[in-house]
Amino acid sequence: MTEKNRIRMLSFSLIFGFFLIWEVLCVLLDVSDLVLPRPSEILVTLWVKFPILVPHILQTLYSTLTGFVLGVAIGTALGVMVGTSKVAYAVASPLLVGFSSIPKVAVVPIFVLWFGSGTTPAILTAMVICVFPIVVNIATGLATTEPDLEDVLKTLGASKREILVNVGLPRTMPYFFAALKVAITLSFVGAVLSETVASNRGIGNVMMTASSNFQVSLVFAGLIILALLGVALYSLFSLLERRVTGWATRGNDIAMS
Repeated sequence: MTEKNRIRMLSFSLIFGFFLIWEVLCVLLDVSDLVLPRPSEILVTLWVKFPILVPHILQTLYSTLTGFVLGVAIGTALGVMVGTSKVAYAVASPLLVGFSSIPKVAVVPIFVLWFGSGTTPAILTAMVICVFPIVVNIATGLATTEPDLEDVLKTLGASKREILVNVGLPRTMPYFFAALKVAITLSFVGAVLSETVASNRGIGNVMMTASSNFQVSLVFAGLIILALLGVALYSLFSLLERRVTGWATRGNDIAMS
């Protein structure tokens, strides 16, 4: 068995063991379903309600991915502008830190006030919440390019644009994909958060409605769906990261083997 297969087996064993212990403790302690439903009951609820949940799943995916794409585009542009200038990096850092410190739940009522309830606030919340890690990682990647390397390239006649395109941006790719993996999970948080407050569609709205009706198993079914979607998208970007930035992790792979 290879190292990767062994790690996968351990991961699946850990997940299976977690749910098994959860099930056993609920049975032994006679925990009420209104407090903590058993995993078996959650799976039954998920199976029965899944046809109804599909449109809400698609709605949450649409809001998340649309906000994510917009956030990546804006964050990349801002990150390149900030990272290519030491003055801009120093000037913009306090603003970026201050912006990131604002609880994102606080911006949802503002978006609702401006655009009304529905899909737009969810998209904007997903966008806003994922911009900061993109900007910071890209700016950091560009700002950490070795000055000696830049001096050598300038001596050889390379322009600032050529240094950025041929050295700066490729070196930023590991930072960029690390930010993408964080941003996609944050986008889910933002979209679902907005759906619980200002939408009549989406998994967030389903969970809020189920909570008010004491359908606890349906609330946990929504959590399971969100976890699976998050893991799937995180895995997708991890795969893209290995394809695009394999040169950055090749040394680690050799060391592990």
